[in-house]
Amino acid sequence: MKLTIERSTLLKALAHVQSVVERRNTIPILANVLLDATDGSLTLTATDMDLAINEKIGADVSVKGASTAPAHTLYDIVRKLADGSQVEIETDAAEGKLLINSGRSRFSLSTLPTEDFPILTGGDLPVVFSIPADELRAVIDRTRFAISTEETRYYLNGIYLHSVDMGDKKFLRAVATDGHRLARVEMPLPVGAENMTGVILPRKAITEVRKLIDETLENIDVALSETRIRIEFDDVILTSKLIDGTFPDYERVIPTDNDKILLVNSDVFADAVDRVSTISSEKSRSIKLVVSPGTLTLSATSTDNGSAIEELEVSYSEDDMEIGFNSKYLLDITAQIEGDNAQFVLADPASPTIVRDSSDDRALYVLMPMRV
Repeated sequence: MKLTIERSTLLKALAHVQSVVERRNTIPILANVLLDATDGSLTLTATDMDLAINEKIGADVSVKGASTAPAHTLYDIVRKLADGSQVEIETDAAEGKLLINSGRSRFSLSTLPTEDFPILTGGDLPVVFSIPADELRAVIDRTRFAISTEETRYYLNGIYLHSVDMGDKKFLRAVATDGHRLARVEMPLPVGAENMTGVILPRKAITEVRKLIDETLENIDVALSETRIRIEFDDVILTSKLIDGTFPDYERVIPTDNDKILLVNSDVFADAVDRVSTISSEKSRSIKLVVSPGTLTLSATSTDNGSAIEELEVSYSEDDMEIGFNSKYLLDITAQIEGDNAQFVLADPASPTIVRDSSDDRALYVLMPMRV
């Protein structure tokens, strides 16, 4: 294999694929990226056996071939080369090395046999549909903050995607919860997704997808089965296993009889929560909200740091109520509010609270209260 490629083109692709590779691997080949040079292109592939990213980029290939090299080391080398430089890559079959030349820099990396590199195939993926990139970005951004990091409840370690019928309309719904908060976002059901079963997309796959689609304007092609998903756009293919588990009946935790409505400017509220929570203890992050007609008072008290209090003008006409929340969870949710106002639908200090974006009914958030 021998090729020449522009440094920035190679760096962007390596940034995408190397992030899949775990820093510690018991299987040596999984620390490597597969480089496959064909006519006019270089394809880079990395996998951790659950997730694989495959990206094709343009290159001046003089000798076709394939090799593997340590993914993080190769990325660091290319990252430190001069911007705008040309990178020459070739294999030394006799020595089993990958040679990298750029300007006056010379590197020689150890390789492993390409036949040892595992290929994660999608298999039969019967459900196929497309999603506009901006829609997929919005769905991920509005739900992933609520994904659980508790490994024992592995079925909560991702976003639950499923189709729902609401009257004569069909929606693709994404749900994430960690038991303390829940995020539910809907979008019109894409053509082709009518027969999809509910699937749980793992957290790592979500993180990688979100990075990959950050700048694209293309539609994102999705193909899935009950166990795998393939996401494809431009010259990038991501294949991932799905979480093998049953997502809980989340509808049961969404209250239906909350009747006290608090309307507050989301930016003003978030800033006030941020300021007042400076006092709250690092462990609990608790903050108290006292609502009365026209007024919301936020406060926090800490034996180590003292106390803080701030008052806001709000739209509220029900009975006075005190309720506590985790300030970080409040900020996570209000960060998703794109309209001017956040709507809190309350019941009592011990019951879950619903939070909505007053300008967008496609998103709903549920937040469990804290004792303060």
